[in-house]
This record gives sequence, structure tokens and C-alpha cells, in this order.
Amino acid sequence: MNNCVITIAREYGSGGKTIGKMIADEMGIPFYDREILKLASDDSGINESLFAKADEKMASSPLFKIANRVYTGELIPPDSDDFVSNDNLFNYQAKIIKELAEQGPCVIVGRCADFVLKDNDNVVRLFVHSTPEKNLETVCNLKGMEEKEAQKLIDKTNKHRAAYYKCYTGRDWDNAKNYDLCLDSSRLTYEKCVEIVKAYISIR
Repeated sequence: MNNCVITIAREYGSGGKTIGKMIADEMGIPFYDREILKLASDDSGINESLFAKADEKMASSPLFKIANRVYTGELIPPDSDDFVSNDNLFNYQAKIIKELAEQGPCVIVGRCADFVLKDNDNVVRLFVHSTPEKNLETVCNLKGMEEKEAQKLIDKTNKHRAAYYKCYTGRDWDNAKNYDLCLDSSRLTYEKCVEIVKAYISIR
């Protein structure tokens, strides 16, 4: 499979981001996560902090949970009152994701990249999940939190990711039909997950 682009959606605490970075390192290709915010800021001229704050504002808005803004690829022009709206901030991130995919192989974490690139034949879409117990253990160790506090963070983060995905794709975030591979990182080491992805790419 040439020019392979790998997108990763993941449960909080499942190690999806770490696995993505390991895949990028193994394959010698770029890795993109929050770097997309800066690239979108540079491209649009919109302050990077607005991109970072958009997720928080949307997560706290009751309208966000019922809205349907399925991404179509259209950008809002600078002379519009909606130029710095949450929807247009997403549109610019999607624009960057498409450009990165055109430039060559890479790994992209989050940002509904699997949907943004749904028409690209060279994309491998991953969803990384784990058991609730393993997610909790990982977050407790990573954040130095007590279990109750860590569980609240996991629930809040996953709820937001699901709502964000639903809003811009019209799909359920954890539906296996959206992805090429769903990996349970509690049953496999991160290294084994990387091996499976590389093997899948080699035979596709």
C-alpha cells in the first residue's frame, strides 16, 4: 500500500496516541496531533488559542450535543461574521488534514480525520480501545490521580469525543463500521498493535 495515511481514533487511556507515535517512528513518517492546530492557525490567520478553546466551548454547550454540522469541506470567507465560528475552525483543521494526506504518508490522531479523508483510498482508519479497568489504571498512572477523579476524566473525555465526532460526521464514534481495524490494547502490547497495523498495511 503506497502513500499510506493512518488515522487514529481512541478511547481515553487506551494508549492510542502512543501507538500512533510508535507507528510513525517505526515507519519513519510524520506524526500529527495538536500540531494541526498551529498549521490551521497559520493557514487561516486565526489565533491558535481560538482553535484550542473551541473544543472546550463546544463541549460545555448544550446545543453542541444536539447539533448536526456534518462536514462538507466548505470554508467560510474572512468577511463573514462566522469566520471564527467553531464550525469554520473545524473546517480549517480539516483543510490541513487533507493537505497533509496529499503531501505523503503520515499518522493523524483525532480531529475526525477518518471521516475527513473518507474518499481517500490510501487511508487506514484505526480505533483503539481497552477495558475500563485498564483505561482507569493507565490514566491514574499517567495523571497521578485517584481512581474516582480519573474515572470522571475518562468519562468526560470520551463523552466529548463521541459528541464531537457525531456532530461533524453524523456517525457514532465507537462504531466498528467506521474503521478498518479496531484494536483492544488491553489484550495486546502496544508493540503488538504496531505489528498488526504494519502487517495489515503490507497485505492490503
